[in-house]
Amino acid sequence: MKAMIFAAGLGTRFKPFTEKHPKALAVVNHKSLLQRNIEYLQQHNITEIVVNVHHFGDQIIEAIEKNKGWGSNVVISDEKDEVLETGGGLVKAQHLLKSNDPFLTINVDILSNLNIQHLINFYNNHNTLIALAVTDRLTSRYFLFNQQNQLSGWRNTKTSEEKIVLLQNHYIQKAYSGIAIFNPSIFSLIRQQGKFSLTETYLDLAKTQAILGYDHSSDIILDVGNIEAIKIAEKHFQ
Repeated sequence: MKAMIFAAGLGTRFKPFTEKHPKALAVVNHKSLLQRNIEYLQQHNITEIVVNVHHFGDQIIEAIEKNKGWGSNVVISDEKDEVLETGGGLVKAQHLLKSNDPFLTINVDILSNLNIQHLINFYNNHNTLIALAVTDRLTSRYFLFNQQNQLSGWRNTKTSEEKIVLLQNHYIQKAYSGIAIFNPSIFSLIRQQGKFSLTETYLDLAKTQAILGYDHSSDIILDVGNIEAIKIAEKHFQ
């Protein structure tokens, strides 16, 4: 299985660090977020990795080359001309990911002890296009699922914005962990172009395709999206 680490973001919540560095190289207990995610994937026998770059992308490339991919085969998807967000970034990298096997994506600022093999087993045991890792944790943005665990919508509790794609009497809201497994046929189904979020694709495809949530609420999942989160991460990841 191949994996893609989304590392091209501007890291606006991570200032002042990201005024001179990419967020991917922010350090948690002597290891960068990028290194930690590459080593995390290695623990689950995933060593073929695509990393997209934009903001201070040369620093990421230099770190990968200097450390020889920390033991993995890491290839770069270059978005230096324009950051494409997760959806556009995935489409741009499709030639690096395409195979007959499913692939995994993870955001570089996510740290988790989720057992990826359990997520793979869930994907393999269900007839699903995409398996989304989700939890019960509190957030402001939720994916909405029906009783059959199918993605049915999205909700922002701060703004009260809501997007429903499968009308239900009751929705179960879950927080997305930034980790997913995709059937390789996804590239023939994505209708969005240019710069866009994968959330748009998830909601669009959920109208006709089974996109299921894998609940791993018992695991550690941290969004290391700002400087303050580093201190929390250091308590959990040595």
